[in-house]
Amino acid sequence: MTIEKVKNELNKHLGDVVTIKYNLGRNKFEKYDVVIKELYNHVFLVEVKKIHNCYIQSFSYSDVLTKTIKIDYEKEI
Repeated sequence: MTIEKVKNELNKHLGDVVTIKYNLGRNKFEKYDVVIKELYNHVFLVEVKKIHNCYIQSFSYSDVLTKTIKIDYEKEI
């Protein structure tokens, strides 16, 4: 997989709700349900909605390649 393939896949799901699993190391993970907001040259922005607040989080395309984050495009309903 290349950065271009990651960008193309994210571009297909722009505006969609996806699940991101973020690897914190030592078998610790954070899981977010996010909306993919914007794509840039080296990073992409997602909107995280929690119960009482909403914020923007950025990730790099290399995070996907190195498996620091995993993106599940099939949102469970």
